[in-house]
Amino acid sequence: MKLVEFDKLKESIWYNGKFVACKNAKTHVLDHSIHFASSVFEGIRVYNYVPFKLDEHIDRFYKSAKLLDYKINYSKEKIKTACRLLIKKNKIKNGYIRPLSWRTTGSMAPHAIGIKTSTIIAIWEWPTYYSEDAKLKGIKLTLTKWKRPSNDSAPTQSKCSGVYQICTLAKHDSFRKGYDDALMLDYRNYVAETTSSNIFFVFKKKIITPKADCFLNGITRQTVIKISKKLGITVIEKHIKLKDIQSATECFITGTAAEVTPVQSIDKLKFNVKNNLITKIIYTKFINQIKNSLKPSKKY
Repeated sequence: MKLVEFDKLKESIWYNGKFVACKNAKTHVLDHSIHFASSVFEGIRVYNYVPFKLDEHIDRFYKSAKLLDYKINYSKEKIKTACRLLIKKNKIKNGYIRPLSWRTTGSMAPHAIGIKTSTIIAIWEWPTYYSEDAKLKGIKLTLTKWKRPSNDSAPTQSKCSGVYQICTLAKHDSFRKGYDDALMLDYRNYVAETTSSNIFFVFKKKIITPKADCFLNGITRQTVIKISKKLGITVIEKHIKLKDIQSATECFITGTAAEVTPVQSIDKLKFNVKNNLITKIIYTKFINQIKNSLKPSKKY
């Protein structure tokens, strides 16, 4: 996987209310978040100069901070306006927006009450996450030993840095084995998700997806469920064991980065990618929804 030198991005970053060059967007090495992972973030796609599902992402951004017991130091409207201004200032047609809020200095212990927070919003060109070839052939997953924790072990509904460490380890393991990503179970051994995407299984004309009760209920996941129901496809959210997916004919993942991407295999379990009719219909409807959301505006 090609690495990106994000510290050398040419785009400007919004940093605590001001636009600064990427190379000047700095914080202190003794910030609480660096030592105790007390930060929250979002990922927002930009299509044709328009941020997709901006309201939903910013709402989740604030919910994530609340679950970590702190407040973001700007209003939602301020953050949304900054996202739009970043698109215009950096002339990003198709890209990715990364809002991030973190606790700064004031404590070198787990407690962080009273510590000030900082907020940045970065943006960069990013036309697609998986290649067009991968979207045609499907990606390959492998089961990882790392599991999604229970709600009393981690803030599972917060998009916070701390809960992603197991994702990094699972992703590394999958890459070293020659796979595209890893399938994670939860602490009860139910199928959960991949390292950064939700997962769906097709059984003839019925879709089953893991119940999002100990991992992030993705915005793209919610969008796809609504699309499927409008198409008259039955969608069941339930706890799934590995043995339950053996008869699935199709499998796909969803996420802000992944959009709707087919899965060709999970280890030795193969799925029908050539004739994955349900996946293709949902993908087409999802892309159409993106296109319909692209309202021309002078703001961009």
